[in-house]
Amino acid sequence: MTHTQRYFIELFYNGTNYHGWQSQHNALSIQEVLNKALSTVLREPIETLGCGRTDTGVHAKQFYAHFDLVSIVHSPWYMDYRLLRSINSILPADIAIKQFIPVHADAHARFDATLRSYEYHIHFDKDPFKQGYSWQLRDEPDLELMNRAAKIIMEYTDFSCFSKSNTQTLTNNCKIVVAEWLRIDDKSIIFKVSADRFLRNMVRAVVGTLLMVGHREIQPEAIHEIIQSKNRSNAGTSVPACGLYLTEVKYPYLG
Repeated sequence: MTHTQRYFIELFYNGTNYHGWQSQHNALSIQEVLNKALSTVLREPIETLGCGRTDTGVHAKQFYAHFDLVSIVHSPWYMDYRLLRSINSILPADIAIKQFIPVHADAHARFDATLRSYEYHIHFDKDPFKQGYSWQLRDEPDLELMNRAAKIIMEYTDFSCFSKSNTQTLTNNCKIVVAEWLRIDDKSIIFKVSADRFLRNMVRAVVGTLLMVGHREIQPEAIHEIIQSKNRSNAGTSVPACGLYLTEVKYPYLG
């Protein structure tokens, strides 16, 4: 007996060696490697669709993708244990699958996500073990000023000023529900941000702009004018990808 079953895959990865999630013609991506591994083990062509597009070098502590399996009906035990072990054994060390989740036929990893969360990691002292996983800054910014500016960002929904140019999105509106800087210790800080959706390059542009505030290049209130301008050139420079992590994706039907 055969039928089609849709599955969500929960995975996580170190994005250092990849040109982002989405498959490309001339560059290695997470999606390409995952599709190949799934197709090899399941013995049928598998095409995954991800919850979003992480850029080159960006990491993910939680990422979801979905795919349809058209083959002999597999028991829950097979999908939960045997397949998981088989796929992880042939994936490279910097990509790992946590679980397979059977979902209804219309479930969509991208469009059904209700919340996405990111972290941006910054450290101040040279640390070989943070190389590629955090961005080193020489001068420590003022967290209080940056948090004042972050609260202003949450007052808006149109973030054209933080969007990469020439994207194919129909709207630049996002609802940000969390935007805050936290001190981890005297040598590192983290920016946490959550929203229903994000634009391409948005988080890195937001961090770059808030750092302008933190280094007293602009006042926190200047964020109003930057956002209202809807002009990317008025915002700050995008920070490096190495410090950025997708940390959580939520769906109404997943616990």
